Amino acid sequence: SRFHGSATGRCGKDCRRAHFLHGPYPATHFGPKACILPNPTSVMHIQDPASQRLTWNKPPVNVLVIRKIRDESLVEPFKELCRFLVEEKQMMVYVERRVADDAALLKDESFSLIRNQLCTFREGYDDISNCIDLIICLGGDGTLLYASSLFQDSVPPVMAFHLGSLGFLTPFKFESYKTEVAKVFEGNAAITLRSRLKVKVVKDMLQRADQQPHTHETQQQEYNGLLARDHAHSETGKVTLQLQVLNEVVVDRGPSSYLSNVDLYLDGRLITSVQGDGVIVSTPTGSTAYAAAAGASMIHPNVPAIMVTPICPHSLSFRPIVVPAGVELMITLSPDARNTAWVSFDGRKRQEIQYGDCIKITTSCYPVPSICCHDLVYDWFESLAECLHWNVRKRQLYSIFIEAPSHPYDGVL
Repeated sequence: SRFHGSATGRCGKDCRRAHFLHGPYPATHFGPKACILPNPTSVMHIQDPASQRLTWNKPPVNVLVIRKIRDESLVEPFKELCRFLVEEKQMMVYVERRVADDAALLKDESFSLIRNQLCTFREGYDDISNCIDLIICLGGDGTLLYASSLFQDSVPPVMAFHLGSLGFLTPFKFESYKTEVAKVFEGNAAITLRSRLKVKVVKDMLQRADQQPHTHETQQQEYNGLLARDHAHSETGKVTLQLQVLNEVVVDRGPSSYLSNVDLYLDGRLITSVQGDGVIVSTPTGSTAYAAAAGASMIHPNVPAIMVTPICPHSLSFRPIVVPAGVELMITLSPDARNTAWVSFDGRKRQEIQYGDCIKITTSCYPVPSICCHDLVYDWFESLAECLHWNVRKRQLYSIFIEAPSHPYDGVL
């Protein structure tokens, strides 16, 4: 599949609409002689969200169905969907092997014919990234995060049905699944491009400050907040992990009772040290997850940004910040940190960060195309209202204005 998203003009006469979420594609010329230097490696451009529509170069054939495991209530919806895809739509359906081997499915003899036609795979062993046309999720938000983790490069369109506990990222209701799935197969569906973070864990890249000779030049660079050149650009360390993350990267103090103390760099420049329980680096999609609980603002997934949110910071003036998408963040242990730190990625692959290790984070060029039920603006605000009960409060009672007595003591007991 491909994602058709043409810009609606560069402003002025070419604009088709009077209002946009981001505005039309921005002009690159400013006045008669100034312009932006062309950059062929740009991460993304701003476009009218209404132009983000899904279309198919060829009809979809292979569908990956992801089901929340250990939830018996999803067995029947899963069987219904598989029957519909295999018998009525003649699709090749892929499922994880542990889903196909579910005891409830094995006992159902009427489903055995469909089950034998399912293509199975094992996470971490079988690569299905180049053969899936569409992903359908049954469950909660965790199913979408799991789908994202299976595709470390280009991600097929994702259609998520709300059958879990929260459902912030799952806009579709299963009651009308036949109609909704048929519409998606026809194409021309609205999509939200949920940006991801490209994360690298580099071991032994940096040495402790007390092991480095401090020349006058090095001290001056540190004073100016700029890493020494061999620190900022050295690739001598070993990349032990590289992931695409949909929600957030969390660096915390782990089992230690001491506060974590990590340094935060932005494009090689030391921005600040984070002392507290940890720090969250999240996408706009992740802004409504752990980051929201830590006090961050909620950002629409179409906004190109990266959020940095401290967890219970020792300095009360350290508030959540938003930086432009495309910058490179780097997190290392501070030289005077009392203990190591721990990092996790969308709640998975948790590991310890030692002195000399670093975590590099930037915007991925492979977003998750999430299919909308209505449109990307309405879906997001509806999920805020339903899942987070956003701006819901008990209304004040209607009051009747009573004219005050003429004498200050009239009516006073």
